[in-house]
Amino acid sequence: MFPLILLAYVVAVKVFKKTTPNGKVTVYLGKRDFIDHLDHVDPIDGVVVVENDYLQGRKVYAQVSTTYRFGREEDEVMGVKFSKEMVLSKQQIVPQGNEKPELTQVQEKLIRKLGNNAYPFTFNFPANSPSSVTLQPGDDDTGKPLGVEYTIKTFVAENSEDRGHKRSSVALAIKKLQYAPPSRGRRLPSSLVSKGFTFSQGKINLEVTLDREIYYHGEKVAATVTISNNSRKSVRNIKCFIVQHCEVTMVNAQFSKHVASLETREGCPVTPGASFMKTFYLVPLASSNKDRRGIALDGHLKDDDVNLASSTMVQEGKAPGEAMGIVISYSLRVKLSCGTLGGELQTDVPFKLMHPAPGAAEKEKSSAMKKSKSSERSRYENSCYADDDEDNIVFEDFARLRLNEPDE
Repeated sequence: MFPLILLAYVVAVKVFKKTTPNGKVTVYLGKRDFIDHLDHVDPIDGVVVVENDYLQGRKVYAQVSTTYRFGREEDEVMGVKFSKEMVLSKQQIVPQGNEKPELTQVQEKLIRKLGNNAYPFTFNFPANSPSSVTLQPGDDDTGKPLGVEYTIKTFVAENSEDRGHKRSSVALAIKKLQYAPPSRGRRLPSSLVSKGFTFSQGKINLEVTLDREIYYHGEKVAATVTISNNSRKSVRNIKCFIVQHCEVTMVNAQFSKHVASLETREGCPVTPGASFMKTFYLVPLASSNKDRRGIALDGHLKDDDVNLASSTMVQEGKAPGEAMGIVISYSLRVKLSCGTLGGELQTDVPFKLMHPAPGAAEKEKSSAMKKSKSSERSRYENSCYADDDEDNIVFEDFARLRLNEPDE
C-alpha cells in the first residue's frame, strides 16, 4: 500500500480595479455582479487607495447611483427627459470616521496587501431596488440604451456637494442580478385549450407541457405538444415560440419579443379523428438575437458573456407587477394553423429563465451521475479554500464607463 499524498494548492482571488485619469486614486472591487436573494442583497464592498500627500485637506467620497432610462435620448425635446437618475447612497471614505467598519474577507485581504493608504467602503442596495436590465438598441439608435443600470462613483472634493473633477473621479458600472432558487421544484407547467368551429361540430384540443418550471440560461426548453382533433378541420402546421415579456413600470408600458422559434409540418395535416404528440426543443440565447432591437439583456452590452434578461423574482406575498424597473417574464407559445377558414389555436405556458445559484448546476450533475467523493478528497478540497493566502490576489482592470463630465 502506498500512502496517499495530497498536493496543496492555493485558490487566487480575482479583484477588479480602476484608477482615476490622474493615477492618484484607485478603486478595488471584489466583484461586479451583486446578487439579490429576495430577503437580502449582497453588499457592495470595496477599497479605495489614495497616494500619499495627494489630498492636501480634501476628502474622498463615494456614491452609488442608478439610472432608469425608459425612452430614447434622441426623442428628448423641449426639456422632456426620458430618464431618471437617483443617488441611492453617499459616504465619505477618506478621512475615515471614528467608528471602524466591519470588514469583509476581500476587504481584509486587500488592506493587508495594499497597506495603510487603503480605505474600505460598503454600500447596501435599497429594498425593492430593480435588477439590472438593458434593452438592446437598434442600428439607428445613437443614445444610451434603455434600461436600468447602477454605477459606483468615487471622487475627490472639498465637500460632499462638490461633484469633483473628471481627472480625480472614477466610475464603475456594476450589475444587480437574481439567481434561481436552490431547488427548481417538481411542478411541470402545462396548459390545455380547445377550439370549436361555428359551422362544424367537435373541437381541436391542444395540450402543452414543459419538462420543468425554471430553466438556466443556455438550457434547452423541452415542450411536449399533444393534439387531439375531434373536429372536421385539419391542423396544417405547428409553430413554437419562446416569448420574452417586458413591463416598463415607469411608463406602464408592455411589449413582447420572440427570442426563439420553430415551425414544422411534421405529422401534419392532423386530420379529423387523428392525434399527434411530439416534444419540441428550443434554446433562448442572446447570441441568437444580437441584431434585434428591444430584446432585454442582463446588464451591459459590452460584456462578452451577456445573457437574456433573467425572469424577475419577487418576495412571497407580492405581485410581480409591484416590482420596480423593468419586469421580465417568459412563456412558451404554441400556435396551430387550422387553415384559412379554421383560424388559429394558441396557448402560452409561463416559465422562468434564470442564472443558477452557485453550485446548483454542479450539484444537479453530480446527483444525476451518482458519483461520490471520498472523505479524504472532500477534506482536501475544503482545505484548499479555507487556507487561501491573503497575498494571492489577481487584479483585473475595470476599463469601462469613464466619466464624460467636463472639467470644472
